[in-house]
Amino acid sequence: MIELFYANTPNGKKISIMLEEIKFDYKITEIDLSKGDQFNANFRKISPFSKIPVITDHKNNISIFESGAILIYLAEKSGKFYDENNRTLINQWLIGQVAYVGPLLGQHHQFHHYNPGKSKFGEDRYFKIAKIIYKDLDERLEKSKFLAGNEYSIADIATFPWIARHPIHDIGIKKFINLCRWYKDISKRKAVIKGFDVLNKGEKIPKV
Repeated sequence: MIELFYANTPNGKKISIMLEEIKFDYKITEIDLSKGDQFNANFRKISPFSKIPVITDHKNNISIFESGAILIYLAEKSGKFYDENNRTLINQWLIGQVAYVGPLLGQHHQFHHYNPGKSKFGEDRYFKIAKIIYKDLDERLEKSKFLAGNEYSIADIATFPWIARHPIHDIGIKKFINLCRWYKDISKRKAVIKGFDVLNKGEKIPKV
């Protein structure tokens, strides 16, 4: 049994989608970020940076923090979405998401959507970077069906929930034909639909 310590964020959704894709038995333990659950001493024992997601694999008595590390662990454990012959490329696009796409789109969320008017410099800077990210992904997907080649992988699973916030990015995803195609294809996957609404609150994947 996998226990997923979860909050309803793109990083949380990466892991719920992955667990649905690989069809592992799992349970959800919600971490209420607004109440500061992430700073609880017991949670910090398994999450030293006070971040979600974290998983505990109770069968192996191990906990893993950081979404990229969790995806690799689950991929290796299941033998899915992490082609042994293509791992160098998958790793590049996975690390690109966890080190670049996610953090910088996250800053765009903070300045542009959640706290507009607080810093013109911050709004302008991260809006510009967000547009570059869309362009970079679109150019990659012009050459490749998925981010790391012709097969769906943990790199796509990691990136999708961040692009699923496109309505608050205000970039205009329709302008990026290849990114739209990729996004629509992944949006149709049953495991993605279920993992996106893992709390069963009727949350729908935003349409293009």
